[in-house]
Amino acid sequence: MMFNNVDLSVSSYDTAWVAMVPSPNSLKDPFFPECLNWLLGNQHHDGSWGPHNFHPLLKKDALLSTLACILALNRWSVGQEQINKGLHFIESNLASATDEEQQSPVGFDIIFPSMIESAMNLDMNLPLRGSTLDTIFQRRDFELQRGYGSNSEGWRAFLAYTSEGNGKFQDWETAMKYQRKNGSLFNSPSTTAAAFTHLKNPSCLTYLRTLLEKFGNADNYARLTMVSSLESLGIDRHFRAEITGVLDETYRFWLQGDDDIFSDAATCATAFRLLRVNGYDVSADPLTQFSEDCFFNSLGGYLRDVGAALELFRASEITLHPDESVLEKLNYWTRRFLKQELSSNLIQAHRLHKHIGQEVDHALKCPYHAKLGRLSIRKVIKHYNADSTRILKSSYSSLNIGNEDFLKLAVEDYNFCQSIHHGEFNHFARWVVEQRLDKLKFARQKQPYCYFSAATSLFPPELSDARMSWAKSAFLTTVVDDFFDIGGSEEELVNLIQLVEKWDVNASVDCCSEHVQIIFSAVRSIISEIGVEAFKWQGRSVTNHVTEIWLECLKSMLKEAGWSRNKLEPTMEEYMANAYVSLALGPIVLPALYFVGPKLSEDVLGNSELQRLFMLMSTCGRLLNDIQSCKRELEQGKLNSVSLAVIHGGGIVTEEDAINEIKSVINRKTKELLRLVVLKKGSIVPRECKNLFWNMNKVIHLFYWKDDGLSGNEMMKDVNEVIDELLV
Repeated sequence: MMFNNVDLSVSSYDTAWVAMVPSPNSLKDPFFPECLNWLLGNQHHDGSWGPHNFHPLLKKDALLSTLACILALNRWSVGQEQINKGLHFIESNLASATDEEQQSPVGFDIIFPSMIESAMNLDMNLPLRGSTLDTIFQRRDFELQRGYGSNSEGWRAFLAYTSEGNGKFQDWETAMKYQRKNGSLFNSPSTTAAAFTHLKNPSCLTYLRTLLEKFGNADNYARLTMVSSLESLGIDRHFRAEITGVLDETYRFWLQGDDDIFSDAATCATAFRLLRVNGYDVSADPLTQFSEDCFFNSLGGYLRDVGAALELFRASEITLHPDESVLEKLNYWTRRFLKQELSSNLIQAHRLHKHIGQEVDHALKCPYHAKLGRLSIRKVIKHYNADSTRILKSSYSSLNIGNEDFLKLAVEDYNFCQSIHHGEFNHFARWVVEQRLDKLKFARQKQPYCYFSAATSLFPPELSDARMSWAKSAFLTTVVDDFFDIGGSEEELVNLIQLVEKWDVNASVDCCSEHVQIIFSAVRSIISEIGVEAFKWQGRSVTNHVTEIWLECLKSMLKEAGWSRNKLEPTMEEYMANAYVSLALGPIVLPALYFVGPKLSEDVLGNSELQRLFMLMSTCGRLLNDIQSCKRELEQGKLNSVSLAVIHGGGIVTEEDAINEIKSVINRKTKELLRLVVLKKGSIVPRECKNLFWNMNKVIHLFYWKDDGLSGNEMMKDVNEVIDELLV
């Protein structure tokens, strides 16, 4: 129901300004009597107007709304009893107007004293005296002096936004430069009402009439924010049809150049990000209007709108093409700005949105291509702001933007999935023991990491087969990698490959060592298990395909081991042609494709698109691994892309140079991978399958971006949280 109905609270402040608009037929009558009637019927018991049960830090908002409502009632000589009660509220709470702890509505220091002057000029007997009143006017003078001193475009936009508070000094010609296609000024009813009162602009009137006919001009932003919330909380899969409906509509608006989408930074950025990651082909060009200079010369820039900057930063991470300089520039300035705000006590400045600091910190520390599903979802749930109150010139709330029911469903869904994951992990741990893989002392025993990598991205309950295939194969490839690196002799390595090639052998007789027997038996077991389970999903045998995947991986490992044993230095091209396979992501990801839903034909599996997805994912993984493991591997006598770049660099390439160039390659390959994953045009690989390559890319980035995560224990806290710790 909420997808079809944006629930937006009524602003007493805006309603009062619309109520003050006089009728063109009689200056003694209101143009919108329904607004006046609403004011008469919605005063609170304490004499104030504004949100019910307002937050203790929103007294300035209540003061502003109440005084606006008093002026509106006085304008039409009605509601004297309500006026008196309102005046009493203002007298009792005036000290809050200068309280630094109170959250200030946008423009409060200009608008509130201006309305006080209006009330005084109307001989309304405002019971206001003393130092507090002096301080209120001093603050207005300081704000105006500071703004006019800056003489910036942002200040001029701010003055236009607060036009109703500028009285006879307002330059309406300048203010009308900010009129939008829908007739409004900044989508603000109060500003637009004041403009219409002074100028009788017909487009302003059209906006106000439309607003009253269908309240809630924030439909686009509210719905997009709702979609974003559901995705970040991990519960979007329950609402795919509804989300698709919102995104289809947003895409139509985007193609039409809809002003409601493009005129607001946060809305435009959120629309761009959600459309791109969900497969809609949209250009980044509209974001050029939010360059650093443009942003800080706008209202949002003058107000240092952290929320808008955060959305622009998130949008800038969805770079698909090598020539999207607009996104690179956007990423640069928003990152710098957000860091500055974070270091300048940002959380204190946003008392009503106390989690904004954590959101910014998480966004800066964890790039989009390293945000793992369950890990990111857990952080979002812990920092989710269920308080739907936001504040501009007055406070407002929308259940579509902040909703406690979203949070409850997310926690329930998370814990339900985790209970399944916990049982699967216990089964997986038993499987390792049953296969005697725990007996191989040379091998890293990384059961939690391997299951974590599966569960964090393939978390829905119905993907159990995919998780178990992924986790078991990940553990086994780690064991095999260690066997080829340090645990096995040349004879054992060759013997293992021959056994897999022959397949139908007597392991107790044909294996040359106990280590080979354990590993071969485990490989044969997992291939057979995948074959049986995949038949249920695909309706055909895939055992030969999975065997070929393993053989290709084993042979690439053997070639790599031969280079090390014989101290050979392959060219970079020779190394990479082999190394992206020897990283051993093939046996993990490719069999899991059979368990995510779609039936896959031989044509799809052999298609160049799927091969390119695999190569890009594996190349990024290999290069990230090489950066973090180059010192350890050199000590083991192994070469990788870093050391080879130095060796073949003609004596002028340093290790730092090599790493910087490799990071640049990773960046380009990651963009290309994301482009292949999200774009629909010309693609034959189902999105559910493409997501596996992107999910593994995220896993690899998380494991290897800062250190060799799979060899150390730094990530165990995250691993334990995802597998064991319930949310409460």
